[in-house]
Amino acid sequence: MKVPRALALLVCLFFSVATVSKVHAFELFGYHLWGEKSEDTEDTLAGVPDPTPYRVDFHVVGEDDKRPSKIEKELQSVSLLVQDIDDLPSGASGTLARATQDFQRLIGKLYEDGYYGALVQIAVEGMPLNQVIVHPEKITERPIPITVEITQGPQFTFGAADVTYEGPATNNGLDLPTAEKLGLIEGEPALSAKVLDAESNAVDFLKDNGYPFARVSNRQLLANHASQTLKVKLDIVSGAYALFGPVSVTGTEEMDPDFVRTYANLPRGEQWDAKVISRAQKRLRDLEVFSSIRFEPAGEIDPNGELPITIIVAERPKKVFGFGANYSSNEGIGVDGYWRHRNLFGKAERLSLTGSVGQLNAVDNEQIEYAARLSFEKPGVIGPLTAFTTSVAAVQENPDNFRSTSLSYDAYLSREFTKNLEARIGAEVYFANERDVFGRNDYFLLGIPADMTYDSREDTLNPTNGVWARLFFEPAYDALGNTENLYSRGSIASYYPIAGDDRVVLAGRVSAGAIIAPSVPAVPAARRFFLGGGGTIRGYAYKNVGPRIDDEVTGGRSFFLLNGEVRTRITENIGLVGFIDAGAAYLTQFPNFDLPLSVGVGGGVRYFTPVGPLRLDVGVPLQPKRNDPPLALYIGLSQAF
Repeated sequence: MKVPRALALLVCLFFSVATVSKVHAFELFGYHLWGEKSEDTEDTLAGVPDPTPYRVDFHVVGEDDKRPSKIEKELQSVSLLVQDIDDLPSGASGTLARATQDFQRLIGKLYEDGYYGALVQIAVEGMPLNQVIVHPEKITERPIPITVEITQGPQFTFGAADVTYEGPATNNGLDLPTAEKLGLIEGEPALSAKVLDAESNAVDFLKDNGYPFARVSNRQLLANHASQTLKVKLDIVSGAYALFGPVSVTGTEEMDPDFVRTYANLPRGEQWDAKVISRAQKRLRDLEVFSSIRFEPAGEIDPNGELPITIIVAERPKKVFGFGANYSSNEGIGVDGYWRHRNLFGKAERLSLTGSVGQLNAVDNEQIEYAARLSFEKPGVIGPLTAFTTSVAAVQENPDNFRSTSLSYDAYLSREFTKNLEARIGAEVYFANERDVFGRNDYFLLGIPADMTYDSREDTLNPTNGVWARLFFEPAYDALGNTENLYSRGSIASYYPIAGDDRVVLAGRVSAGAIIAPSVPAVPAARRFFLGGGGTIRGYAYKNVGPRIDDEVTGGRSFFLLNGEVRTRITENIGLVGFIDAGAAYLTQFPNFDLPLSVGVGGGVRYFTPVGPLRLDVGVPLQPKRNDPPLALYIGLSQAF
């Protein structure tokens, strides 16, 4: 399925949501995203005895009641009394229970931000909360009047901080992290999260260096209200040193437990390292066979100094399928679907059949687009870090610039070298019958494709730091044209937060490609470089940027592309993005910049959901040509790159 049709489906979904009445809501994969839920109030309150309304006067001393500050908004966001006011509690006792929770949540939020001298006062019907809890019968008004008054006080800073270690780790030469290295720096804001992070990082350091039972034995926090400082003392116990021990597996049904043990690749006899276990969990999770995976160390180290570990799993259904439909004013009606067997022979072998059909309303059958692929994947084919994949595919593409019908077969061996680096190499047979501005041509390619990927992003759908890079090469021989070609392309993207963890993020990507071939017609049109659209230069029509003959885009043998974004997070759920995309494709084998870069600019909104950010971008082409719209709308799940 091509990208524009998928985006068109999401566009239709977006506007269908935007035009319904305000009592409707949008839910994605079971998560309530925006709007009011459609249940009637009577349905919502069904089963709640004595539903009791209340009203809240929420005030931060020193703040403007008419224009709540950022601090007040943040405090209100953790207040159940404010956030759940439409979800009526059961009687006065339920209201008091909610107010009591609020006291704890508000104090926790203030401590989190370093306000250890803050005062939270909650009054119910004019009476202090601690008194009215004892005499709830005194509550008579409806709705119950509740007042929340917060005196924030000054923000404390860290005073003296001391982290001490006990146990065998103190005697083996480890450079144990100091308080300063753990982020407890005198004079900086004394956020409680920094204390918790310091504890976690100290324990993780020990667990990554052979001490699986490391823990915090004592935490002392002393707030000095006179100097407005927080003194911190942490005592860390390392526990005994351990090596990786024997591995057992429980919970398997169809899966081979020996394969699970081998694929986890825990190195028996080597130093215990929690990072190794994390990578093993991810490796098993990526098989898509298990609904849950848990690594459970034994309670004690055996006489050999090894710590046995049990992998406890629960399997998912072996077969899964899905389907969808879409509509675009440009490309008409389309359908797509897939079927997958996730554990064919008991070692996570995957057999998949995917297909899509587009432009079903086309008058001419030749305009119908389709894609079908049957693929097989065998993980752990040569040790746990390698995999074998093979597939056969039939594709018919019919964009404005060409029509291509192709059959292909490929096979790859891939290997994971490190947590961030993997590569693969394979063989390919490709036949295509095409018609474009150069006429009708057939191609029969025999190729050896290879690629390498580096990925240090912490989140593939919403990266805020790290680097992603990919290089691709494929020498190929066209048996029909008797020509030798070399296909190559590369891309690198980087993400850098400049305010907070993800409040403001700079994102950039540079891509380029080159095809060594005797001429442009010697390259199949489906393999030439076209730019334009959501994946390249936003604002321009799909595959409408490139060299032209008689005002028809031919595709090029090389290209150069730049993408830049400034991503800001306004609230926990809403973000704004400004972007600029620029690029060009060339007839020459390498970019010679004889054509000016086509530039698209625009902005967008992000709505952050538990499954990733929903993306709405509007792009404007600064140098539009034939078939380019005045502006283009893009909707998807995840950031643009």
